[in-house]
Amino acid sequence: MREEQVTNGIQVLSEEEQKHWHLIEASIWGTNSRRASDHFSSPVSDTLLDQPRWIQPHFLYDEKGSRLFEQICLLPEYYLTRTEDEILSQEAEQIISLSPAQCIVELGAGFSKKTTHLLREQLRQREEAAFAPVDVSLSSLIGSRDALQRQLPDLSFHGLCARYEEGIRSIEKTTPTLFAFLGSSLGNFDDSDLKRFFPLLSDAMGSDDFLLLGVDRIKEVEVLERAYDDSQGLTAQFILNVFEHVNRVAGGNFDLEKMSYASSYNSELRQMEMSAVSTCDQEIRLTKEDVTFLWRKGEGILVEISRKFDPDQLLQQLRFYGLESVAHFSDPREWFSLLLLSKG
Repeated sequence: MREEQVTNGIQVLSEEEQKHWHLIEASIWGTNSRRASDHFSSPVSDTLLDQPRWIQPHFLYDEKGSRLFEQICLLPEYYLTRTEDEILSQEAEQIISLSPAQCIVELGAGFSKKTTHLLREQLRQREEAAFAPVDVSLSSLIGSRDALQRQLPDLSFHGLCARYEEGIRSIEKTTPTLFAFLGSSLGNFDDSDLKRFFPLLSDAMGSDDFLLLGVDRIKEVEVLERAYDDSQGLTAQFILNVFEHVNRVAGGNFDLEKMSYASSYNSELRQMEMSAVSTCDQEIRLTKEDVTFLWRKGEGILVEISRKFDPDQLLQQLRFYGLESVAHFSDPREWFSLLLLSKG
């Protein structure tokens, strides 16, 4: 395995961590079961019995959910992907020039379509590159691998099928690395998630490492609400599909015919909130966890949040974690920001 994970002299996983991974597909590794994230091993009912009820958002990305999200990214109302892609297309040369790294690690990579701008520029400027996308969806990693093998055959691909926490702690610290966290995925974190994520990332980064962070900015509520309640209903399908996944994992009896999708902007917390609302009183059973509860008519279960940021305020917060601003890229409307940071 070590030979496959060290290509052209670029070591992706640290020697200490390599034993915790095993090859599950060509060029794609998974974590050993005993190293599985606590988020995966904890019961689904832990959050469904909270008040208010909520679901861990990683359940969104089963195979169907991953496909639905790719379709959402193409919607005219969903400006985030299109806007970030335009910034990356225009600024990739400068981003790569300012962040001299051998390896690009993308957290929550999906199909890595936007990241191709960075990878192509990395190969042009440095003639070799290792790419380690981290994602819970194996189908997304396979799609990314196959597409990149066609487009960039000189790229060394090292897919990591796991949550980003596992990927972050496993990357070789002495290999100059650009960590990319795009798509405003940071917006899915609440405050407690942020306070766990940035210390973990900062501690894992070496002195020659960089972070490219994509964040959605505060803007008109009407624009935000259209983006998360599209006319084709794909976002509703994406959010409600989480309950099909929970049914498989926990032996649940959630019925999509007895719930509706709801989204709204919380101005106090500066975040969109996407929920499922019960259309009747119903008894929910999770047989694999031996849990039963009453989901009352009109009661919501929060599935996902999407926070919006003031980039200047965020940069000030990130300095607390030892991350210093290198460059700030945005679009003409200033709807989206790409923040390039270094380990201070």
